[in-house]
Amino acid sequence: MDLANLIREKVKKKEVVIGYNNVIKILKTGKPKMIVLANNIPQDRKDIIIHNAKIAKVEVKEFDNDNVNLGLVCGKPFSVSVLAIKGS
Repeated sequence: MDLANLIREKVKKKEVVIGYNNVIKILKTGKPKMIVLANNIPQDRKDIIIHNAKIAKVEVKEFDNDNVNLGLVCGKPFSVSVLAIKGS
């Protein structure tokens, strides 16, 4: 299963957290299964997310498209630069 289909499936099941602040919060308080970054997220935000993900031992994947297309994959009418897939 490719990343886009995985994201679509998890959005339907409401198992995603969207947005930089929400992802940082779940990294510090919970344990998501995976973090997905758009390929055009600002470098400083990307570094902070990767750092926190390493501490939490969470896999980080880079979506092979920009934040507008990541938003479309999520079925949202806005751009999405980062999302977390919740753990079960």
